[in-house]
Amino acid sequence: MHLHKLTTNNFRFEAGGNLEQLDIIYHTSDRDYQAGDRVVWLCHALTANSDPLDWWPEMVGPNCCVDPDKDYVVCVNIFGSAYGTTGPRSVSHPLDFPRFTVRDTARLFSLVREHLGIEQIDLLVGSSIGGFHALEWAIMEGERIRHAAFIATAPRVSAWLSAWMEVQRMAIEADPTFRACENLDGGRKGLEAARAISLISYRSFDGYNLTQYETDDDCLFASRAASYERYQGQKLINRGFDAYSYYYLLHCVDSQNVGRNRGGVAQALSLIQAKSIVIAITSDGLFPPAESTQWAQHIPGAQYYEIESRFGHDGFLLETEQITTILNSNFLIQNL
Repeated sequence: MHLHKLTTNNFRFEAGGNLEQLDIIYHTSDRDYQAGDRVVWLCHALTANSDPLDWWPEMVGPNCCVDPDKDYVVCVNIFGSAYGTTGPRSVSHPLDFPRFTVRDTARLFSLVREHLGIEQIDLLVGSSIGGFHALEWAIMEGERIRHAAFIATAPRVSAWLSAWMEVQRMAIEADPTFRACENLDGGRKGLEAARAISLISYRSFDGYNLTQYETDDDCLFASRAASYERYQGQKLINRGFDAYSYYYLLHCVDSQNVGRNRGGVAQALSLIQAKSIVIAITSDGLFPPAESTQWAQHIPGAQYYEIESRFGHDGFLLETEQITTILNSNFLIQNL
């Protein structure tokens, strides 16, 4: 996959505010797009980057379900990310950056599509928060999306998910360096705590007990899960993330509502023209199957699937064999 940067001017945010200059980071297959290429567009999750070989290696790569050598694969880094696209780290005072929405990022996709000269997306795939962007874009530019897969996601943020976002913001705000510091070093301890909180929401009772159980029958204080939580908090910082990017992305999650100014969620979903599948994960506490089955029925002709996993929401990253089977058993990969 090849890294690119597109610079544009005069971008206006949905919630108000303008950018005189906008940098968009994205990856594509290692060649120029040619008319007639089959286009597969991937939407990454909250803290991932635009290189799917990095975060979805079992799904994307030579001879994988999505093969950048055979298809023209595109993935755009979302607004506010720590991996290059314009966001709070792009201004002198990070907290002065305007709030952005899922819909704003979907508009980034349109800018990149137009820049590349792509008229039609043969397959759009979005998982988790990437599914937010995929759903929004499939509505916004419905005539350009032929097929779509929405995995472990939802068309509107639930009260449950929003509560998880707020408790993470509270952890960041509790770090006194977050607002006092005028550089990207502020809020690091708060970010570690927020990331540790998020990890619990991504997993499940069974999954955690399977991987983080105490192996010593005579242990006095349980410590393995605690150590893992601290490790995960530090790991995000080691990946180059900062508290400000993460804080803004948490707010962006709360903006997800495809029905806004479209007559409600059901009406908005009915506008999707892509031949679609919706995939839920049996143990997903953030996007439970009971929710997914309700909204999937509003997408015309959508097929609904569930994958078995003990690992909660993170099943979309771990259960790649099941996801591959579902994609390959449909029109989505073989007969686009």
